[in-house]
Parts: sequence; C-alpha cells; structure tokens
Amino acid sequence: MAHIDYYFATLSPFAYLAGTRLEEVAARTGATITYKPLDIVALFGRTGGTPPKDRHPSRQAYRAQDLPRQARKLGMELTLKPAHWPTNPAPSSYAIIAAQKAGGGDLGALCHGILRACWAEEKDIAEDAVVRECLTAAGFDPSLVDSGLLVGAETYAANLEEAVERGVFGAPFYLVDSGESFWGQDKLDDLEAHLKGEL
Repeated sequence: MAHIDYYFATLSPFAYLAGTRLEEVAARTGATITYKPLDIVALFGRTGGTPPKDRHPSRQAYRAQDLPRQARKLGMELTLKPAHWPTNPAPSSYAIIAAQKAGGGDLGALCHGILRACWAEEKDIAEDAVVRECLTAAGFDPSLVDSGLLVGAETYAANLEEAVERGVFGAPFYLVDSGESFWGQDKLDDLEAHLKGEL
C-alpha cells in the first residue's frame, strides 16, 4: 500500500483549491496519508521562494488572474483577497496535528474546512472559535484547540525541518514513499496515475 506525506499550509490558496481531491485519490488507490502542515513563509525563506507580497508585480498580476481561473475551473468559491489573510497559521496547524494524533474524525474534511474558512468564508483561522467550528464539523473534539498546543507546536516546527531536508519547497506538496514528488494541486491527476502504475 502506497503512502503519501502531504505538506501544506493552512494559508495556501492552492492547498484550498486541492479541495478533497487528495482524499479521493487515496480512496481510489488504497494509499494512506500523513498530513504535515508547516510554515510556508519560513519554507520559502529556506528554499529560495518569495512570499506573495514580495514577488515581482508581474508575478502578483498572474497570481491574481490564475487563482480565480482555477477556482472557476473547479467550481469552487474563492475570495482573491480574504479579509483575514495573511493571518497566523499556527493555531489551525496545531489543531490539525492534534486531530491527526487523536483520531476519530475526518482529517481531510478538517483541513479543507479550515482552508475554506479562510479563502471562501472570510473567517480568521487564527481565532480559536473558528478552528473549534472546523474541528466540530469534521467530527473532532473542539477542545483539541487547547489540549493540542504543545505537541502541535513541536510537530509544526519538525514538519518544516523535515520538509526542507526532503526537498519540499511549496504547497501543496505530495511525497510518495516510492520517492516521487508532486507539487501543486494541478498535479493530483499525475499523482493518481503514478499510484496506479501508469506514470
């Protein structure tokens, strides 16, 4: 059975646009997933990337065209300039890490719920109340917001170090135990083809 390490950021619009397609790919191929939220701005700094606000105007202009275009293609709502972006991604990331450890809910739904809260619902995912709502909706204990702080902080930092060591440089990023890597929500079809032995 194949395994996918999924590196992503709860502030990433491209992780949002992935929707629940990774989970659908895993269900069709029998693959398992480990969710590894990380600090994308720190990752950029370590791997030669540039935060969106610091990019050349032509890159910013292209991003402003491409994000809505991809959302339309996928039939997803998207606010190009969310009211609460950027915000502190740590609380939502810690909750995902704690939920993964605790089990009992739908982790894919939790991740997408948090991303949707930011990119389609104009909510601040740094607020505990918002994260609690997402935990509850995905079938997790909302008190994980509080109880998962320590392990969440430690794992969040470790995810960044691990990502740098393993050649991850953006989000969403999918690493398969075969050694193959796939960067971007637009590579999910390629990921599935690889898992099926077709690519």
